[in-house]
Amino acid sequence: MINFFRGRIFILSFFISFSFSQEKIPNLRLKMINGKYAKLHDFLKDGPMIIDFWATWCEPCKKQMKYLNIFNNHFKKTGFKVLAVNTDTPKSMSKVKSYVRTKKFEFEVAVDPNSQIKKKMKVLQMPTTILVDQSGEIIFRHQGYLPGDEHDILKEIYDLLDKTEVSYEKLDLNKDNNKQIKTGADVDF
Repeated sequence: MINFFRGRIFILSFFISFSFSQEKIPNLRLKMINGKYAKLHDFLKDGPMIIDFWATWCEPCKKQMKYLNIFNNHFKKTGFKVLAVNTDTPKSMSKVKSYVRTKKFEFEVAVDPNSQIKKKMKVLQMPTTILVDQSGEIIFRHQGYLPGDEHDILKEIYDLLDKTEVSYEKLDLNKDNNKQIKTGADVDF
């Protein structure tokens, strides 16, 4: 009898995990940073995408955004794109435009000042990065950002593009993220 229940629980947990892994994004209406409106599924016409939720007060978000811009620019020939959804309050929307402009980000930016999109996408933490295939299925979801997470996100992008048999050029994050590293300190006494 116990084995019967264990078998049922195993099967039930398998179907539950399968159904969560097959979750699709809703076709939500977005207000873009330029004031125009777009539907979320419109961004999937050419290929897969990352949807990233961020805020100007979130330092980990800002650190990750430079990599999102690299991903957007490197993989754009495949139809891949990045959509950053800002969740700042209505009072700080002017900060959003100036931040995006000064950093020269080339990906699409939407604004969600009342957190409606954030709630519907079940976002609990900043940043939240969601990789979506062209059919709208959520492939990967990552919360937070620590240095090195960009390599995990890149691996997921590779896996998705490989699965869809799209040809692309490999990206060397170390080469594209050349940092000025000092090997010693200049001290003047």
